[in-house]
Amino acid sequence: MMTRRHAIRTTAVAVIAAAATPHIVTHAASAGNAPGASSPFTLPKLPYAEDALEPHIDAQTMQIHHGRHHAAYVSNLNKALADSQAGGSRSIEELIQNLNSLPESVRTAVRNNGGGHYNHSLFWQMMKKNGGGEPRGELAKAIESGFGNFSDFKTKFNEAATKVFGSGWAWLVLQDGKLAILGTPNQDTPLSTGAQPLLGVDVWEHAYYLKYQNKRADYLSAWWNVVNWDFVAERFSKRA
Repeated sequence: MMTRRHAIRTTAVAVIAAAATPHIVTHAASAGNAPGASSPFTLPKLPYAEDALEPHIDAQTMQIHHGRHHAAYVSNLNKALADSQAGGSRSIEELIQNLNSLPESVRTAVRNNGGGHYNHSLFWQMMKKNGGGEPRGELAKAIESGFGNFSDFKTKFNEAATKVFGSGWAWLVLQDGKLAILGTPNQDTPLSTGAQPLLGVDVWEHAYYLKYQNKRADYLSAWWNVVNWDFVAERFSKRA
């Protein structure tokens, strides 16, 4: 009988689909789109090499996670929008924030795949080579004010990530002018509830299973070593 781990390994593909710049809004036609298809969204390139986050996140996981999983979200999102012609010229943020404006026939597909595209487009930028450490400046002060100190913040964030049942995400968000930690199931995003995501960690098993198997806590411990606090601080500085 094929084990779960073996099944995941057999999906490894070395070729990554690449297209647009690593920005959240990738709402531009791609030369690689299928003829006659409306495909406004494209897969952003990783902002670093596949092995840049070693040894904390392995290159093979990055290949599969970005080149297979994220690419599938983009493809399925484009297909849903093409079938319904409901997307128009809206950005991914606008689609997620206005799910109820979409036809019911495609709403779930856009919620799942649009959320997956948005979440992952952020996630790649929330990490970097030689990352980790602690935030500085105004973000550090806000974390201390909201959670006591950075160590307590990490503990609470890890608890939220550990408690996500099955697949999902844990987030540091700005909500009603204050920092908060929350978990979301599947590919749901805080953006849909009016919160601004600042930092998020993917706790779907495909994000860590090859290296950490079912040891989510070990993955989380390693993940803190690649957090891109400069990117998080930039998002915080743009708060309304």
